[in-house]
Amino acid sequence: MRKRVLLLFLVLCLLTACSCGGGSSDSNEPPVFSPLRVLEPKAQGLRTVEEGSLLLDFSNENQGYFFAFNQSPLRQMSLQLTAPDGIVYKYFIDPEKEAVIPFSGGSGDYILICYQQIQGDQFAAIYTNTMKIKLDNEFLPFLYPNQFVNFNAGSEACELALSMMPEDTEDTLALEKIYNYVTENITYDMEKAHSVEAGYLPDIDETLATGTGICFDYAALITAMLRSRDIPCRLQIGFAGDIKHAWVDVYIRSKGWVNNAIEFDGESWTRMDPTFDSSLEDKEVARDFIGDGTNYNVQFTR
Repeated sequence: MRKRVLLLFLVLCLLTACSCGGGSSDSNEPPVFSPLRVLEPKAQGLRTVEEGSLLLDFSNENQGYFFAFNQSPLRQMSLQLTAPDGIVYKYFIDPEKEAVIPFSGGSGDYILICYQQIQGDQFAAIYTNTMKIKLDNEFLPFLYPNQFVNFNAGSEACELALSMMPEDTEDTLALEKIYNYVTENITYDMEKAHSVEAGYLPDIDETLATGTGICFDYAALITAMLRSRDIPCRLQIGFAGDIKHAWVDVYIRSKGWVNNAIEFDGESWTRMDPTFDSSLEDKEVARDFIGDGTNYNVQFTR
């Protein structure tokens, strides 16, 4: 079987502020954790804001995230987070649920506006705040879980990723094994693709158990498995041509960020995408479509 390594090249070069506990001392690299462990966000209650039924916990904002708790038994909450680059991220939190919200835009000034549902699709603003965020390490938002890439140490997908190979396995080999596993064991769910509703969020363990999913499921599963192995991964949401799509960017130590799914066959590089690689029998059609990556347009990074 021909081995494939999915790599992705990101245009921006990220600079890290400093190392975090147990991590690498090189501020230009992601933290290195030994032994490998799944990073789990914590709501420590050290710095909180409560407005009506909404509770926000900013105790670990320097780690790249904050918690939002919807304490209402009936009404939905909506959060609008404007990143330093101007991209507006929207999150919805169902009654009596919580969400981990990432600072995907790195260090900088964020504007947070929180809304509470009045009825139907009508919401009223209940809280506004401008925050200056300084991350301990710029890679942290892409190592922790969040509402869109939801996992923990007990997730079967994460346990699988940690058990597939030794801890000292090189990033490229770990990426190869995880990429091959997902593309060889998950099939594209065409029926789900045509029926999925707005606001859908992936369940990585369900994708793993059922062996089927859409592009969002592929991307979330690969992202969770890589992050659990201390490999920074961005879940990208946008368009492939005029088709709504999700894919991943990965950071490889000593190589940097790479994007738009590059496939390596041991001799030469060609572009590929895990969804297309798994679902299309005619790989040349996929390669022709992906081309030089210009068909990909990112809207949001999770």
